[in-house]
Formats: sequence, structure tokens, C-alpha cells
Amino acid sequence: MSLLHSLRSRSIGRAACAALLVSGLSFATANGIGIEDVVDGGNNYAWQEVRLPGTICGNGSQYKFYVYDSPTSNNMLISFEGGGACWDYDTCSGRAGILGAAHPNGIPDNYIQDFQPKYVSPLVNGADPGIPGRPKKDIATKGFDMVYVPYCTGDVHIGNNVKTYTDPTGQNPPLTFRHNGYNNTMAVLTYLRGRFPSINKLLVTGFSAGGVASHAGYYFARRTLLPARGYMLNDSGPTFPAPNSTYKSRPLHDLIKTSWNLTSVYSQLPAPFNQNDFGTMTDMIAQQFPGDLLAYTGYSSDYNFSRFSYERFYPGITQATILAYWRQDQANFVNKMKTYSNFSYHIPWHRPINDSHCSAIITFMGSHACSSIRKKYWYEIPWPQSWKCTGTFRPMETFLSNWLTNNQQQRIVETENYYNNEDPGMSIVAPLINDALDG
Repeated sequence: MSLLHSLRSRSIGRAACAALLVSGLSFATANGIGIEDVVDGGNNYAWQEVRLPGTICGNGSQYKFYVYDSPTSNNMLISFEGGGACWDYDTCSGRAGILGAAHPNGIPDNYIQDFQPKYVSPLVNGADPGIPGRPKKDIATKGFDMVYVPYCTGDVHIGNNVKTYTDPTGQNPPLTFRHNGYNNTMAVLTYLRGRFPSINKLLVTGFSAGGVASHAGYYFARRTLLPARGYMLNDSGPTFPAPNSTYKSRPLHDLIKTSWNLTSVYSQLPAPFNQNDFGTMTDMIAQQFPGDLLAYTGYSSDYNFSRFSYERFYPGITQATILAYWRQDQANFVNKMKTYSNFSYHIPWHRPINDSHCSAIITFMGSHACSSIRKKYWYEIPWPQSWKCTGTFRPMETFLSNWLTNNQQQRIVETENYYNNEDPGMSIVAPLINDALDG
């Protein structure tokens, strides 16, 4: 669920870039590497900040979001920001660190100029940014109207509850936290409906916690905005099937259902959605919008969202077991998507950036997927790779072009490989990006 805490500008020490890739790590200190030192990207849109009455962050401060009205297009992209999640004192106060929620103290003023909204999403920026050895390249979302939806409610943009959490140490007074994501989201959508009455293509997307929002909130976005055609791309925020307690994501689902009062939100959704199995969200949106194109992308080795899913519910669990649970839940998810012709998926195995969390953030380098990959035979030249793609090699930008521009179904689940670990360019770029994240 992404741990995106706010990315600060260089002038205040590049603190707290943890928000960036939901990895929860902090951006560099004053003498460290900043993401702007690594990528030739970012956006310079003429953003408008919007503050609506009744929209608030978890601490009760004013919520705000950002709109760019492109002069050349009536296509729209809505990006829900990631940034963890919370359901107790430690995670909602910020004390849990990497396993907590972003922006517990609200959205900073002029936040759109901070590192995260400026650099995190090539989809928002309309380009895969330039990095050492890899030029900047325009992608399918270039020229869209853009809506950037920050995250400060700890509830994947969909909660509807006010909770008081008690400090287990007894050192601090109780914390009242407003899980107001649903009300904020609906206010944003209602505003957009009034301002943009005629939308051609609508792409609802988000990364990590924002990926969950794109999936769980798509029905509301689609019914409110009424585009000519709808698209949904969930980046690394899967709503795994969990119909009973034998499914490993069920404890997380049960907890957030209560903490965020999801019953009040999900009771509005039509069949076949079933509140006892959040995985039926996939069935519902596929059946409700058979002419829309829906998609999921994420890594089989994601060691960020997977920690949110299992670590707090299975004490003492190892990394190997966490990833085994993740891959089984992912297989169940893929099998469900397979049953619907309007669902695509692009699932690479591993990338040595941000613990393999999120495939459409910062750079598309290493976010390709190969339909058939193996180790090279002894007689094949092993340099610079000992891995060989013998099937379809599909970069993320190609996936987007085929899916969003050409309306083609795209499906790859990559098998185990460590191609990215041996890629010469990745060996240069990944440490730079991770250093920027780690500080």
C-alpha cells in the first residue's frame, strides 16, 4: 500500500521522500542524491489547486487536489496518489514509519511542486523520463487533462470513518483520525463532472494505495464522469480474492473493513460485488462496464505491498514466506482477471528499484515483461545477460500504447528471472534511484 510520505524540496533538505515509491524510505538529506539528479523528467503543468468545502485530511486540515486542463485534449487521467495505510495509533500517527500512512499532518501548501507529484508518475507526466543512457520518451498519456489526487487519510482514498486510536505506550493522548477518503474522492469527482462535462477517454489510475483506489473507486468515477470510454490501470494495489480465512489477505481485509467503515461505502456497489470477498470488485467492474478496458500491473516480487498484506498479521513471517503468500494471492487474482476479456495484465517478475514495488513509477526501465524467458544455454553468448527472452518482450510504454491507444488486450505474467539484475543500465540507474530514496 505504498508508503509515500511527502517529498520535500531540496531547500529543506530533501527530507521525507519516503512518499515517493511507497517504499517508505526517506529521500536524501541535504548532501544526498535527489531524484532530480537522476532523471530528466518531471512536469511543468500550469496546475490549479482546488480546495472544496468539507474535504479534510486525517488530522482535520483542509484537503486539496490539483487539476491541469490541457488545451489540446478532452481525454482525462485521474491519478490517485499512494502512501501506505493506517488502522491504529502507530500507523496513523506516523510512528510506524515505513509501515504507516502518508501525510498524517495533512497536505503541505503548494504540494504539487514537491518531488512526489512532480516526478513519481510517468503517466501523469506523459513521458518516460530521461535517465543516464536512456532518453526521455513521450508515452500514450501525453496531452491528457491531468488530475492529481493527493493522499492523507490512510484509507486508500475510500474510507468513511472517524476513529480514536489510543497510544499503546500511554505516553501520548488519544489520536482522533478522520478516514475521510471516500468523501474526498466523491467531492473531487463531482467537481470534475461540473468542470469537464464532455470527456472522451477517462483513465483512472494510481500506484500502491492509489492503485487500490483506482480499482475500488472506479465504479464511482465511471458513473459520475460518464466518459465516452473508460480505462482503469491499477499499479500495484491489488484487490486480491479472499472469500474465507484460508486466503492470506483475509485478515487485512477484515481489519480495514471495520477500521474504515467500508460497509457504508461498499453497500452502494451492485452485484456481483460481495462485501465478504473484496476480490469480487474485479468481477463487478468487469461486468458493469464490459466496453471499458481494465488492467493491472505489478511485480511478482513486490516486497512492499506484500509486507502490508501479511507482516502485521502473521508474526515472525519471513521474507520468503511473505513473497510466497503474495504470489499465491496474485495467481488467484490473475485467474479471476482471465475470465474477463476486458481485463489486461502486465506482471513483470522483479526490479531492483523500490523493492520491486510499482511498475509505472519514476522510470519504465526494468518494467518490461517477457512472455517466455529462460537461462541461456552454454553455447549462447552470456554477456551482458545470462537470461534470454524467447517470447514477446513488451516494455511498459508498448503495453500502454497497445492498450490505451489501440484498445488491445495485453496479457503477460513473467516467470521467475533476474534479467534486471544483470542489465548494465539498471546496474547504474537502480543504485542512484535507491540512494535518492534511501538518503
